[in-house]
Amino acid sequence: MAKVLAVNISEKKGVPKKAIEKGYFELNHGLCGDAHAGSWHRQVSLLGNESIEKIRKAGLLDVEVGRFAENITTEGIILHELPIGTKLRIGETVMEITQIGKECHGGGCAIKRTVGDCVMPREGVFAKVLKPGWVKAGDEIEIIKEE
Repeated sequence: MAKVLAVNISEKKGVPKKAIEKGYFELNHGLCGDAHAGSWHRQVSLLGNESIEKIRKAGLLDVEVGRFAENITTEGIILHELPIGTKLRIGETVMEITQIGKECHGGGCAIKRTVGDCVMPREGVFAKVLKPGWVKAGDEIEIIKEE
């Protein structure tokens, strides 16, 4: 079963996010109170724990959830293999994948400079909120099959 490991937030851009008990994801906006939320195609960022494990195996053992500035840390689903347009039911919300990967700022983040690699540019996924609601650690993630 795919599930949410953590919901993460930051008030400023360019800093790791901190895990919170639960977060409210607003329609066409993203996580309320998060610096990256807004009316654009990258309202919510998601990263699988499977991707984070790759960095741990590369030598950076103290990588915690939110370190890659992801709003939702997942487990049990390979997010970057899902096609753009895939709809996910996450907690009370419905989100649609709008982008896979991104360019790093200024030649790479601190993680890339430390271990020589970062998974977010290849395996991070971005989504927009189609149905608002609360998301918390432990919530199930379901791929919505189109009729």
